[in-house]
Amino acid sequence: LLGIAGAAVLPQAAQAEPKGAARTDSKDSKDTRAARAQLGRTATAAELKAWDIDVRPDFQGLPPGRGTVAQGQAVWDARCASCHGDFGESNAVFTPIAGGTTAADIASGRVAAMTGSQPYRTSLMKLSTVSTLWDYIHRAMPWDKPRSLTVDEVYAVTAYILNLGDIVPADFTLSDANIGEVQRKLPNRNGMTTEHGLWPGRGKPDTRNTACMSNCAGKVEVSSLIPEYARGAHGDLAEQQRGFGPVRGVATGSPEDQAKPPAAQQARAEVTTAAAQPLGARLTGQYQCLACHAPDRKLVGPSFHEIAQRYRGKDAHGALAQKIRGGGQGVWGPVPMPPQPQVPESDIQAMVKWILEAK
Repeated sequence: LLGIAGAAVLPQAAQAEPKGAARTDSKDSKDTRAARAQLGRTATAAELKAWDIDVRPDFQGLPPGRGTVAQGQAVWDARCASCHGDFGESNAVFTPIAGGTTAADIASGRVAAMTGSQPYRTSLMKLSTVSTLWDYIHRAMPWDKPRSLTVDEVYAVTAYILNLGDIVPADFTLSDANIGEVQRKLPNRNGMTTEHGLWPGRGKPDTRNTACMSNCAGKVEVSSLIPEYARGAHGDLAEQQRGFGPVRGVATGSPEDQAKPPAAQQARAEVTTAAAQPLGARLTGQYQCLACHAPDRKLVGPSFHEIAQRYRGKDAHGALAQKIRGGGQGVWGPVPMPPQPQVPESDIQAMVKWILEAK
């Protein structure tokens, strides 16, 4: 980018030097350096510090602090349980955090269920570095208000999760002084490898599969499935995926849902009628509202129709605009709605108007 920008201000004479001409400290080169010097500035120490918050596996970057399991449970109940369950066992919104590990795994450093018949992989089953857990909580949690936890609260929540996996006792205090000892107790601490193609310089594929050009298997067995009791819990997943790209959602809706046109076909039909849609309806698609809300049925959150019915005849315009802007939880169940501060105020007003007028 600097080279392109610098080239844009070069005088014509500087852009075409004769072949073999000697390079001199001419006025043109001085002008070029001066122009480039005007592009951007050196980041301040405070700006670098605000971005440099990652914690490495060797715990470089880990800030000092401490938190107990009991303190972590209090934070968990208030800020985390709505999505992950009281004991990290819920799969209503995300994959369970705890479960699938044993005392034998803690002793060996390798989770046996990773290669067994465990129907899902929990976070503690896959976790090979405790720094990853601490860092992710610090940067991305809670879902609706990331980076709102204090350093000591992050230590406490990390301790609580580790206790759920029987990695630390109930009276344990996790701190920057002893987190290295905890690392040596992680059930899957020996489960990470660098012998794969994603690691720079290795050049090896990360699977053992071979390209099949002849005598291919007639049936491919899918090893990861949604249990029957959970299918349809959040609507038809096929309709919630984009109609292009490699990812395709499995049809999980009712027979009536599965009788509808395929998602890709439906998406093409929607494109042709998008211009006729009200502005508010188009904006709900633009800002990914439809990932959690459908016009006429509950998905992760309530349908637009349900919202309109609840507030019919009430002056709820300002309250709903604030809900979009700042997020919230508890009105429609335990799953929080994350804030959307990036949406312009005019678009929020248009969406709220359309939602409240939904039939």
